[in-house]
Formats: sequence, structure tokens, C-alpha cells
Amino acid sequence: MHIDLVRVLDMEGTSTRQFRNICVFCGSQPGKNGDFVDAANNLGKVLAERKLHLVYGGGSLGLMGCVSTAALVGGSQVLVIIPQALARGNLTGKTVGEVQHVFSMHERIANMLFHADAFIALPGGLGTLEEIFQIASWAHLNLHKKPIGLLNVNNFFDELFLFLDKAVECQFISQATRKIFVSASTANELFDKLKTFVYEPDAILTQIDWTVGESKKRKLDLTLRL
Repeated sequence: MHIDLVRVLDMEGTSTRQFRNICVFCGSQPGKNGDFVDAANNLGKVLAERKLHLVYGGGSLGLMGCVSTAALVGGSQVLVIIPQALARGNLTGKTVGEVQHVFSMHERIANMLFHADAFIALPGGLGTLEEIFQIASWAHLNLHKKPIGLLNVNNFFDELFLFLDKAVECQFISQATRKIFVSASTANELFDKLKTFVYEPDAILTQIDWTVGESKKRKLDLTLRL
């Protein structure tokens, strides 16, 4: 997949952001108590109230089903980006919204980056963590400047923040990289923080030029080639 670098980077890094599409990462399980489900339902409702559209990974299971259904019922458009392998059978449950099939997990996250103006993560498992850190690492590498928010339901992400702080203390990541992650305990508070997020790239990494091919085309190739 080729992504237009101009579209990815233009209109980013401003002090006041205008969002249209929000990509949500979250678990395909409902979690231990009802607070996680309530938070997912509320996030979908808030998306619709703010006239924002949802991009997500598909399915009706767990928190993914909650946020997508609530957003759709509230009037938001829903874009599903799902690998064909996961769409077969009934692995992920019934998907709501417009479906875009891709071939791989890597192509899915690249498409999510292309379509979304910002990212929000609800609690989840390994897949959610992978998505959070892949999008964050791409921001760290100056591939994009889109804000990343963690909805810290019941302090779910507290230990993750401690890990990040430890990584800063041990000088494995910089303070600039640590600031990539925005957090709040409610959806409305998180949206307000994301709108005022100011991108502060690591000075050294801004020297990386991710454009490939002819300069006037300015295409970014995010296809994983093995």
C-alpha cells in the first residue's frame, strides 16, 4: 500500500485540531466488570455527539462491538478495516458499518493511519497493546503527527505509564517520546486534550526522510515486504 505523505502530515502539529475520523483500538472481550463496557458505549456515544466518525478493526465482540454499535446508532459513520482471514467464518462476530478488506495486519494498521485523524485506545489485550505501540512508534519515527489518546478506565493503563516513565528514567526513550501518549479517565476530557495536543518530535528523528520514489509524488510506502 502506498500512502500519500502530504495527506498524512499536512494540517498536523497545529495548536487547535479539527477531527473528523477517530480510530479506536480496544479489546474483543468485555472485561471483568461493567465499567469497561460502559466506557466503550459512552465513547461511541460521544463520537456521535461530536459528529465524529469511527474507524476500527471490525467485529461485534467485546468492547469493539460496544463502541461501534453505539457510534453507529448515534449517527456516526463506521469504517471497518479487517484482514480477510479474520472476516471469514464467525471469528469476530457481525461487523457493522462499511467494510474494507485488507490482506494483512500490517496493511490494516497502515490503512487506519491513512483514514484517521487521531487514535484512542480503550482497555484491551495483546492486539490493543500492539496497535498502541505501533502507532506510537511511527509517531516517534516522524511518520505521522496524529495524537494518540489512552482512555484510562479504572486506571487500567497506570502500570503502562509507569513502564514508560521507567523507560525514560533508564534513557531508552526520550521525554519527547513519552509525551506522545495523552490520557484521561473520561471520553470528553480525552477529546479536549487531543484537540490541543502539540506534536513535539525528537529533534534527531526529524532528519529522517520517509519519502520514496520521485520527490514530486511524495509517496510513503508502508507495505511490509518479507
